Amino acid sequence: MANTINIKTVDEVAHLARLEFNEEAKAEILNDMNRMLSFIDKLNELNTDNVEPLIYMSSEKNVLRPDVPEITITQKEALKNAPKKDSDYFKAPKVIEQNR
Repeated sequence: MANTINIKTVDEVAHLARLEFNEEAKAEILNDMNRMLSFIDKLNELNTDNVEPLIYMSSEKNVLRPDVPEITITQKEALKNAPKKDSDYFKAPKVIEQNR
C-alpha cells in the first residue's frame, strides 16, 4: 500500500468536517479509511492505456416526450374525493401561525 492514513490525518479530516470522535472511534475510522485506500489501490493494477475517459455512465440519450399542455383531469373530477373543498379549491388546515 503506497499511501496510508495516520491518526493526525483522521484528526484533520474530523476537524474540517466538524466531527468529534473518541480514541476508539478514531481507531475504527483510521482502519476504515486505510481499507478504502487499499481498495482504491487495486485500480492501479488495471491496464487503462486504451480506455477512453468516461464522462457519462452510459451512451444512452434521454428520450423525452414533447411537453404539450393538455387537460387530463377536470377540476370537478379532481375535487370529487377531496375531504374538504369549496366550489373551486381544496381546503387545507392552516399550518402557519402568525404571532403578533
